[in-house]
Amino acid sequence: MNPVLNQNKSSWDAMADTWFGSTALPVYGCLAPTEDELHLFPDLSGKKVLDIGCGSGHSLCWCGQKGAAELWGLDLSEKQISNAQSYLTENGYHPRLYNAPMEQECGLPKEYFDVVYSIYAIGWTTDLKAAFCNIASYLKPGGVFIFSWDHPLMSCVDVIDDKLVFSGSYIKDEAFSYIQRGQPVTVQNRRMSAYINELADAGFVTERLIEETDSDTLSRAAEFSSGYYSPWRAQKLPLSFIIKARKL
Repeated sequence: MNPVLNQNKSSWDAMADTWFGSTALPVYGCLAPTEDELHLFPDLSGKKVLDIGCGSGHSLCWCGQKGAAELWGLDLSEKQISNAQSYLTENGYHPRLYNAPMEQECGLPKEYFDVVYSIYAIGWTTDLKAAFCNIASYLKPGGVFIFSWDHPLMSCVDVIDDKLVFSGSYIKDEAFSYIQRGQPVTVQNRRMSAYINELADAGFVTERLIEETDSDTLSRAAEFSSGYYSPWRAQKLPLSFIIKARKL
């Protein structure tokens, strides 16, 4: 495992409990429209679903409540897998969970799943091409892949004198490190075109790209805030993006 994956795995093991139940379906991301509004998922009755970056298992539980026949999950963090196993078992489900990076082969079945999704986790990959190719291999032909992540513009702007100022580079796909809940983490900022083009190369056709702030946030007056996920910022640019793609 490469150094970034090792660092992120260790950090997520340390902070997993603090994220328990966070950003899970039907929520796609902070101040973004929800699945209740978007209806991107097909009918899950009797379907086999795989969660990439399954975290504490709350999104898989949502899929189970929607009638999914099989719940599978993958996560880099051993602690997240443990939390997901406990949570799903307590709710009467019998998931099949894998502790591995999404960009590496881990023994998941090929052309098996009807739906693969990733709620605010895909951006943790160190190799987007490999991650998308793996996901394509897990899906049946015609299967659906849905994922969400920080909008690429988010890392390019800062708040200066009550204004959003373009201070970073959208052109460069660069890794950056920061401290999250007391732990060092590293992620890769990528242009939107990187996601679209890598999906195409992996054999997907993109059906929907959502770059929106939820209507409730847009309809209310927002006081100034320099917060990264603040309503003030969300009224000026989307904080998240969501993509629905289909395997050819």
